[in-house]
Amino acid sequence: MSVTYDDSVGLEVSSDSFWEVGNYKRTVKRIDDGHRLCNDLMNCIHERARIEKAYAQQLTEWAKRWKQLVEKGPQYGTVEKAWNAVMSEAEKVSELHLEVKASLMNEDFEKIKNWQKEAFHKQMMGGFKETREAEDGFRKAQKPWAKKLKEVEASKKAYHAACKEEKLAVSRETNSKADPALNPEQLKKLQDKVEKCKQDVLKTKEKYEKSLKELDQATPQYMENMEQVFEQCQQFEEKRLRFFREVLLEVQKHLDLSNIPSYKNIYRELEQSIQAADAVEDLRWFRANHGPGMSMNWPQFEEWSADLNRTLSRREKKKADGVTLTGISQTGDQALPNKHSSVSSYEKTQSYPTEWSDEEANNPFSSTDANGDSNPFDEDATSATEVRVRALYDYEGQEHDELSFKAGDELTKIEDEDEQGWCKGRLDNGQVGLYPANYVEAIQ
Repeated sequence: MSVTYDDSVGLEVSSDSFWEVGNYKRTVKRIDDGHRLCNDLMNCIHERARIEKAYAQQLTEWAKRWKQLVEKGPQYGTVEKAWNAVMSEAEKVSELHLEVKASLMNEDFEKIKNWQKEAFHKQMMGGFKETREAEDGFRKAQKPWAKKLKEVEASKKAYHAACKEEKLAVSRETNSKADPALNPEQLKKLQDKVEKCKQDVLKTKEKYEKSLKELDQATPQYMENMEQVFEQCQQFEEKRLRFFREVLLEVQKHLDLSNIPSYKNIYRELEQSIQAADAVEDLRWFRANHGPGMSMNWPQFEEWSADLNRTLSRREKKKADGVTLTGISQTGDQALPNKHSSVSSYEKTQSYPTEWSDEEANNPFSSTDANGDSNPFDEDATSATEVRVRALYDYEGQEHDELSFKAGDELTKIEDEDEQGWCKGRLDNGQVGLYPANYVEAIQ
């Protein structure tokens, strides 16, 4: 590489130039900095991966919680589906963010780690081989020029000292001429001193100029050698810079979910689900299932029968001509599925008796049954044989008349399953109440 030499380089100036002795160390330090920057970039990517994982977990937990709340809540119909679509979006996005985390760690992080291992070679005595080679190269290139520079500094110092001594000798000679106390011999010595100082100035100046000329002659070669070592360091640094740019572009691709087709499909499907929400359809469903559209077993004259001796609460739950209290057979556009299962507390609270009366005797939870002498929850009211059963699942009572138990708990069934799928039972602590029949099994 051609080098243009500037005469000003040989002048004494206060600068922080690369060409000053020892200032190449900043270039050498850049190699060590490159290794540290690899560690910093890996730490940066690792922290982002942890954030992606935590965000994905939060989305999943949020979606699970709100799906349960919406399912147990009073929302129904197409708006319920639209609401659930928002939670489905969170679950799908959570999966994508887990993929981002995996890409950052398995691809980007590992790529930097492997490149760092290949680019930097540690030495037994510490440091890196690349750093030592650069240090040795610069020191070798600078050593001859630094030696001549030292000679220039020494000759300059000697020249300046001779000049100073000459000035003092001339000053003494001048002052002695005005002093009548000095004899001719003393005056002659001062004059000889001045003459000698002038000769010393000439000699030191000549030597100074010669050493400076030699330094100027050596400077172009010095600059060329330093340039060669510097270019080697530049090429090493260029590889690192280009590699970092390449890795950061890969990170950008992994973080940019907008370019992933499945990501766009998530929000396209979410929009379609929300757009499909139909208020008119939901209102029609509610009218058919919980409003005036429901069938009714209107009261009719009934002859006395021995069957009337059963408890009123059991009679209210009996089917009448295919009609149940909470699951009425429908046809046509009214035949929409009910969102709550047979064990749903919400559905149970929405049911209404087929026969209505404001008499206290007609209340199945009153203190007397149809015969007026017992509570349907009292143990003595049991008409069926008591059977020991074991809970298959956890159940948390939603109403005051329901039992709560854990999977594996044992209790006593004191009344058979009714038409709605509920049994009456008694816990070992004596509490009596209702529970879903399909949540238990008989103990053999």
